[in-house]
Formats: sequence, C-alpha cells, structure tokens
Amino acid sequence: MPWAPLLDAALVVVFAALGRASHAEDNALVGALVTAWPFLVGLGAGWALVRWRSGRWPLTVGNGIPVWVCTLVVGMLLRAATGQGTALSFILVAATVLAVFLIGSRWLLARSGGNGA
Repeated sequence: MPWAPLLDAALVVVFAALGRASHAEDNALVGALVTAWPFLVGLGAGWALVRWRSGRWPLTVGNGIPVWVCTLVVGMLLRAATGQGTALSFILVAATVLAVFLIGSRWLLARSGGNGA
C-alpha cells in the first residue's frame, strides 16, 4: 500500500492542526506544520524501525504500535530539544490522539477486510 505512509503523515498533521485550532492559534497551516514536524520525524523513525526489525511495512495493528510509540517519543524529545512545550497534559493528549489515529486506522482497515491484522 504505497499510500499508507502518506495516510499516517496526514493523520499526524491533522492531529497538529486540531491541537492548534483548539487553542485558536493564528496562521493555522504554518502553525500545524511547526507542531507536526517533530512527530513526522518520529513517524519516519517508527516506519524505519518496523521495516528494519521485521522486514515488513507497518500496516498491521501490531506493527502500528511501535510506529505510534516512536512518533510520540521522538516527537516529544524533539519538541523538548527545540524549546516547544511538553507539558504532561499535552503528552497525554498526544499519546491518546496519535494512538487513535495511527493504531485505530490500522484496526479499521483490518476490520474492513483491507491489509492489516
């Protein structure tokens, strides 16, 4: 599924955009990308890790879990390193939303008979 990493990236950007919108931030597009980039780096790391460890693309629910963890952990580490916020409440919301998006999308795909487990 060549569109799968694009879907994950879009979901990460949607997560960032929703967060920015909930705080009525100005310049929504630029703000969403500023918020999203650390998580997009983490997403790429998660995809690479799963591919390297299993030789498979992370399309299943099981393989989506390390993608989610990498997206969250690397994203938060990069946010901390660049002076962006990492308040506990943000970490909890990010963990929850990213889990729903990155694992939930794989679960829905599997339930619909698509490629997934």
